[in-house]
Amino acid sequence: MTTKVKKKTPRKNAIPDLESALKELETLVKRMEEGESSLEDSLKDFERGIELTRQCQQALKTAEQKVQQLTGDAEDAQLIEFDHD
Repeated sequence: MTTKVKKKTPRKNAIPDLESALKELETLVKRMEEGESSLEDSLKDFERGIELTRQCQQALKTAEQKVQQLTGDAEDAQLIEFDHD
């Protein structure tokens, strides 16, 4: 008996990871710098670029918060006495 695994359909604007978002952003920038696109396409690329930039910024902020938690560098972190007994 075989079981079919239903794969999740990715959302239209979903970003699987930061690296993919950055790669797409670089592609958009190159295309816009070439100046060959219509105004409408350039505006769509610009809008997508803004969206990708915000998603990248959020991903980086989340990563920074995790690093701060792991290293104890968070501003509100408190030192706790270690009881070695």
